[in-house]
Amino acid sequence: MSRLEAQPLSPFTRLNALLEGIAPGLAPINMHVGEPQHPIPEFVGPTLAANLKDFGRYPPIVGTEGLRQAIAAWLNRRFSLSPGIDPQAGILPLVGTREGLFSAAFVAVPAQKAGTRPAVLLPNPFYQCYAAAALSAGAEPVYVNATRETGFLPDFAALPESLLARTAAIYMCSPSNPEGAAADAAYWSHLFALADEYDITIFADECYAEIYTATPPCGALTVRQQTSPSFARLVVFHSLSKRSSLAGLRSGFVAGDAGFLARFREFRNVIGPQLPLPIAAVSQQAWSDEEHVEANRALYRQKFERARARLSNRFAFRMPDGGFFLWLDVGDGVDAARRLWRDAGVKVLPGEYLARDTSSGNPGKCYIRVALINDFAMTDDALDRLARTL
Repeated sequence: MSRLEAQPLSPFTRLNALLEGIAPGLAPINMHVGEPQHPIPEFVGPTLAANLKDFGRYPPIVGTEGLRQAIAAWLNRRFSLSPGIDPQAGILPLVGTREGLFSAAFVAVPAQKAGTRPAVLLPNPFYQCYAAAALSAGAEPVYVNATRETGFLPDFAALPESLLARTAAIYMCSPSNPEGAAADAAYWSHLFALADEYDITIFADECYAEIYTATPPCGALTVRQQTSPSFARLVVFHSLSKRSSLAGLRSGFVAGDAGFLARFREFRNVIGPQLPLPIAAVSQQAWSDEEHVEANRALYRQKFERARARLSNRFAFRMPDGGFFLWLDVGDGVDAARRLWRDAGVKVLPGEYLARDTSSGNPGKCYIRVALINDFAMTDDALDRLARTL
């Protein structure tokens, strides 16, 4: 069996199989994919047009100086970094964060650790490329359940010392996908203590950090700088997909530990995922502008308030700390997803498909993930159908 044969099917492939042959009961509304449908920023078209000629040039693996400076300025503002992060050694642009989250495992995972096969720890439920990355890098993916009892965050510190000793990396998503739980400063501090004790690289996936209704989620860089100004053993991943509704731009970055990023840069220089220069120009402007982000956030806030009004007394409803998903306890997520499609034309994702079975069960089994990515009217219609059907 190859490494990837141990990787189950994509959640969306499983959803297609579940709904195959079932006609939607009403006009379909898709809420299963986390693909923002808000308007893209107005500057995208003009900036892209002004830089079209640069599609004729090979882009550098490190991106442009202007882009790195814009990212550094944003990180310093958003996460109160002082001294600020080094735009030369501490930042690396990515062709979307998924490629970075996947390929970073190849740099972090050694052939052996503690004399045996390395482990990579993942929250459960989780973004599915984490497991594919661990398996492809030759590590054992270990799924650590995140439940209501743990605040929907994985308790990595409760794991056996023998497992932590062979752990090479930990993927940590905050705000989490799908639950929308954000790690606070105490949580990050405890995680960094584990990283230092057992020499573990922390991959902090913060792609949903700019979608929130109240308090901005705490950032890993903010906390790590207090004990390690060099951000040792930490790299964070950010994206324009959610922050700026630019999922198709395929633009993000990784920042943090300069030593790790130097090795990662050399690895990526060989495998070749470079950010095209016109895309870099748009990205530079996006990271430099907050007005469109605030407008985007306001649209999500409006939809979450409507969700609260319609669902707050059902499905263990909770407002997420960040992100644009509802994580609803419906008893049986697979059955609820089938019923919603058949009877109401609303397509959602069973939480079970986003998690793995463990000795303690599948932590997503009772849930559905509902993405509030459509406009207000369509979202309101879908929420009404969901409430009436379930």
